[in-house]
Amino acid sequence: MTKLPKGATIGIFGGGQLGRMLGQAARTLGYKAHIFDPFDDTPAGRIADTQTTAAYEDKRAVEAFAARCDVLTYEFENIPLETIKCAASITPAFPDATALHTSHDRLVEKTFLSDKADAPVVDFAPIESMHSLSEFVREFGAPAVLKTRRFGYDGKGQVKITSARDVKAGFARLGGTDLIAESFVPFVREFSIIATRGQDGEIACYPLTENVHKHHRLHTSIAPTNDPQNIEPEAQTITRRILQALNYVGTMGVEFFELEGGKLIVNEIAPRVHNSGHWTMDGGCVDQFEQHIRAITAMELGITKPKYVVKMTNLIGDEILQADELARNPNSFVHNYDKRDIKPGRKMGHMNEIIGDA
Repeated sequence: MTKLPKGATIGIFGGGQLGRMLGQAARTLGYKAHIFDPFDDTPAGRIADTQTTAAYEDKRAVEAFAARCDVLTYEFENIPLETIKCAASITPAFPDATALHTSHDRLVEKTFLSDKADAPVVDFAPIESMHSLSEFVREFGAPAVLKTRRFGYDGKGQVKITSARDVKAGFARLGGTDLIAESFVPFVREFSIIATRGQDGEIACYPLTENVHKHHRLHTSIAPTNDPQNIEPEAQTITRRILQALNYVGTMGVEFFELEGGKLIVNEIAPRVHNSGHWTMDGGCVDQFEQHIRAITAMELGITKPKYVVKMTNLIGDEILQADELARNPNSFVHNYDKRDIKPGRKMGHMNEIIGDA
């Protein structure tokens, strides 16, 4: 483990808003940012020192990109696994291909969490036929959630099975192959733990973040949040086990369900900086993007204890047009992702509002 010298180049796969904020953090710490994305004129590329425009499947372009960088990372988990493997054969990549492989497939992820990380998860099973889905509902009851094993996000690729009568339609709706069924849990609230593990194994966790979703998409996050059932110590312990089991390097988001009585269920993991961690940018602590850059460059991790309680609100679609008005509040900070086209349902930015002292 050798600390990356200032002026070195950090390569980031993905030119979206997370890549943009990673690039900004890299430059703040004295590094150069090189973005790789299939599209030119990206939010991340516009603030980067360099951008390579090529398909993720273009092996020559990936190899050339990796050779021009000193360390590599990525902003989203749906990047092809072979892309990271190819790049990492030339330049170190964090998080590594193991973390990416684990998160690519919900069945692999749930199995890892249960068997390798000793993390609590819902009852689940692979589904390859209507019969196996019927058997799952018969054994574990309804409601259940049927999901595609890959490429689902923001509520896409899933359907709720409310009774045995929904089995045929739900199975057909998702294509009938490479599916996973999960028991539905009556949770009190959803929350996440954002944590970072350095190359030396040091782990730093941010405090409990309460998340509210609308239309299957994250709407608001508040941190630090109230903890009446005293779940934060256990949630951080589980998160640490996950990071250690993956030998993970970088920032990760771990999403939880909190049940009555303080029981916890891990919903999913995201091997990257996470939407619910955006509040850290104005919390009076080292934010999740800088923390990630610190980890992958072998710097010492920063302070994760915030000075302020922050409410983060995603700005979706034409809500970004209110940015100037929202920013008039002296306790509000608007982060515009500089996306060219405003589309319904598209994350265009977020607002952090300081609502008290931590």
